[in-house]
Amino acid sequence: MADTLLEDLAWRGLIADSTHPAELAERLALGPITLYCGFDPTADSLHVGSLIPLITLRRFQLAGHRPIALAGGATGMIGDPSGKSAERTLLDPAALARNVAGVRAQLGLLLDFTGAEPALLLDNNTWIAPFSFLDFLRDVGKLFSVNAMLAKESVRARLEDRDTGISYTEFSYMLLQAYDFYHLKSKNNCLLQIGGTDQWGNITAGIDLIRKKGAGEAYGLTLPLLTNADGSKFGKTVAGAIWLDPAHTSVYRFYQFWIRVDDRDVVRLLKFFTFLSHAEISALEATHASRPEGREAHTALARAMTDLLHGEGARLEAEKATRVLFGGGLEGLSEGTFADLAGEIPAFALPPLMEGLPLVEALMAAGLASSKGQARKDIEGGGVAINNQTVPREQAQRVLTVEDLLFGRHILLRKGKRNYSLGSLSNK
Repeated sequence: MADTLLEDLAWRGLIADSTHPAELAERLALGPITLYCGFDPTADSLHVGSLIPLITLRRFQLAGHRPIALAGGATGMIGDPSGKSAERTLLDPAALARNVAGVRAQLGLLLDFTGAEPALLLDNNTWIAPFSFLDFLRDVGKLFSVNAMLAKESVRARLEDRDTGISYTEFSYMLLQAYDFYHLKSKNNCLLQIGGTDQWGNITAGIDLIRKKGAGEAYGLTLPLLTNADGSKFGKTVAGAIWLDPAHTSVYRFYQFWIRVDDRDVVRLLKFFTFLSHAEISALEATHASRPEGREAHTALARAMTDLLHGEGARLEAEKATRVLFGGGLEGLSEGTFADLAGEIPAFALPPLMEGLPLVEALMAAGLASSKGQARKDIEGGGVAINNQTVPREQAQRVLTVEDLLFGRHILLRKGKRNYSLGSLSNK
């Protein structure tokens, strides 16, 4: 077991680089510090790719330190060029305000803003907006060499692309983030900034500004940017990004994302994201190596992450929905969870059922049979289920009625073990 927070972060693979590693370790040993990480509101929800820095802030808070989560209301208007191959689309003020509100809600999922030493939730627009352009050039811009800025990786990579280049707007982003660090150091005695490896240039620019203004010591710590074992971007699926807001990514799909991660990634993700102990993770690693088909590591990861972001109750509902798609019963499944499930499987429109709908016709409408003859053959073979109840072989003439409706609206049809389709009435 690691003795210190930094040793724990290192064991978990969460330290990519540090500006002054020995000095930072010594300072942390002396007692609590204040640290920060910024989250630009490019959307009204964070996604799982944002979780490493956010969870790292939580780790620091649990170790007794005070985190600042910074919603970039000002920097979000500019757009960070780090890690981007093209200029961001600028947001209008109304969209930015909506996004800031959404991001703030998610920052509160993992940080304690109410305890004896509560985390702080700040918006850099508070101090950037009153800054006049001339004052900023005089007080901040004067202290930066363009030569040094051009050498930063986030800028240099864009300059090398003659087709895209970089605008003066995005070129200035580094100065704004540097000023954030200086402001937080001056007003909140914030000693440490954390961020992904793509933030190294911005972080060191802030440390330089703090030094040049005589504001004392400051440190930077970068965290790894995640990719999957196959090299694809972490948190992206065929259906798009996995968001923290359940309005964008259902709890069921969030749970499924974690339980379906590549076998090669699961132990690494347990270390990065969960608060399981070293002993617990090592035990899961050993089990995964000897019996990967049991998927115990995957289940532990999915449960830990869903509990953390959505709560145990929502996770239990997601597990119920998962069991449904493996032939389990529908008992105890809420209408809300069923609605989430409905978005994950093929669907078809049910006609009014007052006069009944022959099951063979429903199977055709659902895309589960190519003809009435094939539908009858499947029923007689015992391979068809209504609401996960197998239809008796002799009921090839079975008719669907309002009595079969779930929540007065849906009927779940299954052919074989895994082929589902959901029929729904257009109106209740």
